[in-house]
Amino acid sequence: MPSPVLKYEAAVSRSLVEEVQKRSGQNLQSCYQCRRCAAGCPVGEETGVTPDRLIRMILVGDKESALNNLLVWKCVACYTCGTRCPNNIQTARITETLKLMSKEAHLKPLVPRIADFHNAFMTSTGHLGRVNEIELMAIYETKTMFKELAQGNLKAMFEEMTNQGKLGAEMTKKKRMHFGMDRVKNRAEIKALYNKSKGR
Repeated sequence: MPSPVLKYEAAVSRSLVEEVQKRSGQNLQSCYQCRRCAAGCPVGEETGVTPDRLIRMILVGDKESALNNLLVWKCVACYTCGTRCPNNIQTARITETLKLMSKEAHLKPLVPRIADFHNAFMTSTGHLGRVNEIELMAIYETKTMFKELAQGNLKAMFEEMTNQGKLGAEMTKKKRMHFGMDRVKNRAEIKALYNKSKGR
């Protein structure tokens, strides 16, 4: 099956490339499509998009495809791509940038639960300067439960509560559940970094 023809528009491409490069700190124009990143990406087969393809989308100015693909949401930030890349391009920083751009454009996340977990992680980190497991899961599960309730999925709600309860009990039994509220010493510094990342 032939590949779709990409429509290249220089003005659109330049604007998108400049924005992604500035926000991610990665030099996309140094990518020469050797595909070494693709060979090592653990989620490329599942998402249907590999790091080199994502970079190509940006370089040709295909903003819609760049913001709406599973790699942006399912990238596990393992940094295998950057380790293999001869030009040290870290795709994880690019996917994070595209994720933020997608949120700013009010696009619906392709995997809502991943977006909810990401938001819960950032909220918890913003409060204490580091992630607290109890707070993180409380924020995440509350948001998930309200969504299931709004859709009338009572069975899904019950199954989620049961599964999380069993997991919590098992972790407590193995002394892997941390109930303390640890904080970093200089939370103001962490908060300033957090606000800077949000453009405030």
